[in-house]
Amino acid sequence: MNVRKFIAATARDALRKVKETLGPDAIILSNRGIPGGVEIMAVAARDMEMIVPTREYESTLPRRNESAASPSVESTPLRVAAPAQQPAPAQPAGYRTARSLPPRAARSTPAPAAQPLVGSAPPPAADVVPAAVMEEIRTLRRIVEQQLAGFAWGEAARAQPTKTETLRHMLDAGFSPQFARDLLADLPRDLDAGQALAWVKGVAERAMLTINGETDIVDQGGIYALVGPTGVGKTTTTAKLAARCVLRHGARKLALVTTDGYRIGAHEQLRIYGRILGVSVHLARDGKDLRATLRDLQHTHMVLIDTMGMSQRDRMVSEQVAMFGDSDVKSLLLLSATSRGDTLDDVVRAYSGMDLAGCVLTKVDEAASLASSLDVIIRHGLRLYYVSNGQRVPEDLHLPNRPYLLHRAFKDLPETSPHRLAGVEPGLMVASAAASVLSAGGLRG
Repeated sequence: MNVRKFIAATARDALRKVKETLGPDAIILSNRGIPGGVEIMAVAARDMEMIVPTREYESTLPRRNESAASPSVESTPLRVAAPAQQPAPAQPAGYRTARSLPPRAARSTPAPAAQPLVGSAPPPAADVVPAAVMEEIRTLRRIVEQQLAGFAWGEAARAQPTKTETLRHMLDAGFSPQFARDLLADLPRDLDAGQALAWVKGVAERAMLTINGETDIVDQGGIYALVGPTGVGKTTTTAKLAARCVLRHGARKLALVTTDGYRIGAHEQLRIYGRILGVSVHLARDGKDLRATLRDLQHTHMVLIDTMGMSQRDRMVSEQVAMFGDSDVKSLLLLSATSRGDTLDDVVRAYSGMDLAGCVLTKVDEAASLASSLDVIIRHGLRLYYVSNGQRVPEDLHLPNRPYLLHRAFKDLPETSPHRLAGVEPGLMVASAAASVLSAGGLRG
């Protein structure tokens, strides 16, 4: 078996060398900290013969509580016990774990394959690795990942204290690890903590797309559908935009359309707003109705379409996408500032098939932080059209103020907050997010 040694300044660099040399299925035999870096011993998967562990081997595996007390990765490599053999190490994320090593004699002089007797039964299929064994291996792998992440975080904190403190600040505020890493990639080294935070805010502000008073869609006109999941405030926001248009251009310049024929009272709710504003309200039950209605309203300055609310995972989302597919309708995606970042990512992916002109951020007054929502808006390159911060029509709808929004997004948590990260927890969070990306899209250098 050809065991190779890899030495690098950081664990990430060492793992990248392993992948480039031995392939993504390489098996890590040991890892330890050395002066000036990390040493990893690894072997190619093709050189490692796999055998099924016996019940005696399963009984030798450490329990969860024992695994948690494993020695530090900086001093002693973690290993998984194997029968009559030096213990094998748990593996970092992205690499396949060896179930056990064959005896040395068997590796040096492999026995010839047995020839089946004529007329004999076929050999039995290989046994399946017990689920309990695989769970123990996964547990040990997670421990190694955490120790490597802690080691890397401590090393980064010593080498670049300003950058790691800014990263902690962003993670505490609610930004995703991916967005924080990308934003800090080009952070100058000669800045103090305050200057670094101001620099990051400036980069985020330049990356954030918004409209202004000159590009307000109420003045430009057009056909806009307000789309999004249940409960984000589509009907209320439609009424706010309608009132904004009526105040500037008059009731004859606007028409309201609803496609929500499922929710009880949805059509009536929009009709009440239309009656108050003196605006006509139309119901379109399907794509054919919608196209006919839009033809009748083609000379209207602005048409606002209130759509049915549904889960972003509902199959009817695709039907709604198809409903607007062959028309001149532009869509505004409503995103709730109170939702988690991964939920908002899911919403954007579900509605990406529409001709999204941009988005509207709602429930800003209810959100403790705007970091997650602005993170999603910037990462997906969405243009922010309006911000909604209350139920009043039309007062609580505003054009986006980027400095104010980013000030709220970067607001640090109090020292006593239970949501504040401490110690190496920021490093563990970043490592966990990176491992999820690797497992979803394969190991990348």
